[in-house]
Amino acid sequence: MKTIQTTKAPAAIGPYSQAVEANGFVFASGQLGINPATGEFVEGDVQAQTRQALTNARAIMNEAGLDLNNVIKTTVFLSDMANFAAMNEIYAEFFSEPYPARSAVAVKTLPKNALVEVECIAVRP
Repeated sequence: MKTIQTTKAPAAIGPYSQAVEANGFVFASGQLGINPATGEFVEGDVQAQTRQALTNARAIMNEAGLDLNNVIKTTVFLSDMANFAAMNEIYAEFFSEPYPARSAVAVKTLPKNALVEVECIAVRP
């Protein structure tokens, strides 16, 4: 098992790794819409947070020598399912066909009261 860490994504806020690689798979922890340079949420709505969360996920994949085209599964956690369409518009800017499999669920609360969190699983070609 190999730990993946980059300063181009927010540092872990607990006892976990940004990502771990095992057997050709990269498992990235959920990413929030936090700017890694400031440690604060980006200004704006769920679209702004989704864009930053996916930018953070891409930075982690890049650190692993991969990109978002290697992602085979995502899970999107929303603070409110009413934000699904807005999140989906931005999500579509980051992924292309063949799209990764995805689950999207609404949860009661997210860390730091985020509007969205995205986790990714990627595979080496």
